[in-house]
Amino acid sequence: MSKTIVIAGGGWAGCAAAVSARRQGMDVILLERTDMLLGTGLVGGIMRNNGRFTVTEELIAMGGGQLFQIIDANCRHHNVEFPGHAHASLYDIGKMPGAIGRYMTELGIQVQFQSRVVKANMEANRIRSVETGDGTVIPGDVFIDATGTAGPMNNCARYGNGCAMCILRCPSFGGRVSLTALAGVAEMQGRQKNGTLGAMSGSCKLYKESLAPPIRNAVEESGVAVIPIPKALWEDHLEIKACQQYALKEYRESLILLDTGHAKLMAPFFPLEKLRRIPGFEDARYEDPYAGGKGNSMRFFAMAPRDDTLQVLGVKNLFCAGEKAGLLVGHTEAIVTGTLAGLNSARQASGKKLRVLSRETAAGEAIAYTREAMKQKEGLCRKYTVSGSVLFERIQALGLYEVNQFKIHERVRNLGLSEIFS
Repeated sequence: MSKTIVIAGGGWAGCAAAVSARRQGMDVILLERTDMLLGTGLVGGIMRNNGRFTVTEELIAMGGGQLFQIIDANCRHHNVEFPGHAHASLYDIGKMPGAIGRYMTELGIQVQFQSRVVKANMEANRIRSVETGDGTVIPGDVFIDATGTAGPMNNCARYGNGCAMCILRCPSFGGRVSLTALAGVAEMQGRQKNGTLGAMSGSCKLYKESLAPPIRNAVEESGVAVIPIPKALWEDHLEIKACQQYALKEYRESLILLDTGHAKLMAPFFPLEKLRRIPGFEDARYEDPYAGGKGNSMRFFAMAPRDDTLQVLGVKNLFCAGEKAGLLVGHTEAIVTGTLAGLNSARQASGKKLRVLSRETAAGEAIAYTREAMKQKEGLCRKYTVSGSVLFERIQALGLYEVNQFKIHERVRNLGLSEIFS
């Protein structure tokens, strides 16, 4: 008789966990609070930049790269360079949700939309079932928390600039609820250098149609446009960004636009009145967050204590993935942790030994190093991504950063990790 894996949260991490567990033969139920999959991936789109190239190819070599292959097939641009970042791919935010949803349907994954988990029914240190807001009880053998760490609105108001009406859509579907917290586990919170909780999402979107034709054409043709900002109009918000890999001076001195379907402005917000004073932006209009002239979503308020198998400490049958697993930033990082959490949830359900990714891989080092760093007070003030900042620097220093696909796959093979997710 097959076992049932229940996943809370349908962002990149939750989708990756669902695919991974299903490919191990499990029955999988994915509960998504809103009416769309991918979460912040609905407005993201940057892949394979810097160390993310290495991690992507590692996971493909390990047999867990199905979502990356779908992403590669739905990119608007490949091998894009912009300040601080090389060999990036930009996926189409319009096509991606449908492509992922269809693949999950083909696998037989049961996705339940508008299913906000509000209660965990416990027996000793195990979850027996969860309940959604409409009173539905969903039993399972193993559970995965992929609910993220952003919002809800009161956190955006208290620690940010108020609700920015972002893709999380808390007013419509209710704020994020943490399965880990519902199970009685005390969570960790990220901080900024000044001690304030959380961090602000790092980009917002402009309608390309609202930009002057030369700017719009440049973005669509090359995937990127860098527009100098007059010094009098600079906005100094680099320190508050969750995505510290983009906290370079170039992002203060220029408007950096990426083509993901909309024009992705690599700033957490930019006052609309100022923006419209820059040539070519006289008619600029924000897409998501709609209040991108004022603020953005706030993140990193609820991270689970976990080990390197991604099992949540204190609950026998609960795993975590994505930002719930720590101060890991990015879609690639979410897919990797989701894939590992899905595998280990299936292995636990089948009575098998849980897996840890070797620290001789960039993916394994990212998972282990982030957990270690977050034990220190200063570590909770940093954000970790394999595309920049302290984690990418560490991966480079350890000799784990590689862009030669053959060498990456050979290293995985030599470590005995080929096809471990198959």
